[in-house]
Amino acid sequence: MLEAWWSDIVRWFSSYDGRVVMGAVVPVLAILVAGVVATLIARGSIKRLIAQQDREHKASAIAALIASGRRAAGWSTLSATEKDHVDHQTSEAEVRVRLLPVAGAGLAADWAAHQLATMKANSANYSFQAEQDLADFQDGLIAWQAKPSRARKLFAQDLAAWKYETAAAPADDLASKQQAWNAAQRSDDQPATTTVLPTA
Repeated sequence: MLEAWWSDIVRWFSSYDGRVVMGAVVPVLAILVAGVVATLIARGSIKRLIAQQDREHKASAIAALIASGRRAAGWSTLSATEKDHVDHQTSEAEVRVRLLPVAGAGLAADWAAHQLATMKANSANYSFQAEQDLADFQDGLIAWQAKPSRARKLFAQDLAAWKYETAAAPADDLASKQQAWNAAQRSDDQPATTTVLPTA
């Protein structure tokens, strides 16, 4: 039975139909398979190349922000020209971060802008605080580069806390202004006392 089946296969390959299939169809199938394999290899290579370029762009943008942070930590010692230059570099770095195709790029840019403003404010009076802010700034951006989704949550929490603080601060300021206005009104409402001196 097995020998008959095998002899039928050998006879078919020896026949005209078998030679046509082996001579035409099999090479076409081999070419198609080779094309599919080559496409998959090329696609994987292109994806790796794009991912590598994205990592390089991300690292470059983060390095530019960190360089701006170092300058912001010593903001009070910079000249006006240097401050303009640093502001320009900072704006450019923030835009580069926002344009990155990474989850949370906008949040990272907003977080960085707030941190840079805080460092500039602290550079005049608290050098240690400015250095601590710079270290936190660097650590946050490096953590975002390594694990964007985890750092994105931390950035969102920080931004929400800062938004709450800034919303609460003007209310306190408004209350103090209102109290000062009320005090001024009370002093204006009191009648002015005039002293009449007797004439000699």
